[in-house]
Amino acid sequence: MPDDLEGPQKSPRHAEPAWLSWAKELQAIAQTGLTYGTGPFDIERYEAVRRVAAEMIAAGSDSTIGTVLGLFKQEGGYATPKVDVRGAAVRDGKILLVKEASDGLWTLPGGWADVNESPSQCVVREVWEESGFEVKATKLAAVYDRGCHPHQPPFAFHVYKMFFLCQITGGAAQTSLETLEIAFFAPDALPALSTGRVLPFQIQRMFDHHETPDLPADFD
Repeated sequence: MPDDLEGPQKSPRHAEPAWLSWAKELQAIAQTGLTYGTGPFDIERYEAVRRVAAEMIAAGSDSTIGTVLGLFKQEGGYATPKVDVRGAAVRDGKILLVKEASDGLWTLPGGWADVNESPSQCVVREVWEESGFEVKATKLAAVYDRGCHPHQPPFAFHVYKMFFLCQITGGAAQTSLETLEIAFFAPDALPALSTGRVLPFQIQRMFDHHETPDLPADFD
């Protein structure tokens, strides 16, 4: 088939290792196949594909095959990316960060988007729950494909990360079950970051968007 008839090509993934991209694609194929497959032999083959994907991810990470399979088995339906939201609130030239209880490292407040909430509603709730500050989402600053950036550790699913600029409207610093500390940091004095959640360049881009509100949203 001529090159120009092969259909749209996927964007290059510069940061994510190839084995992880392949494993996630196999998992997506298996999940969709298990949803729509009808024959017992088809189901058996898709379960085998899912196990291969789990073995690949376990071999390249600290997880066990059983742990990865358990994550995969929780997913059903047509496979689509997960959505993570992050809120960037700058005050007096410093950005709001929270220290995660799970790893003792710092990140922009945020988390998985919830059903029946818009992305902006999700980020407002996440910032309040994790930091104690009430905010208003003022701008969608970036939509990043996690796999295109050097987040560590690797994650078993495809993730879109939505970054919102937020304006603090009330509240006060308050830790939660998920956070150990709340603080504001200057761009040249960032703490050790939870790089599975946020990267230094992403925080710098939030400062850029805060300082230049007319910047268009970043996207991959």
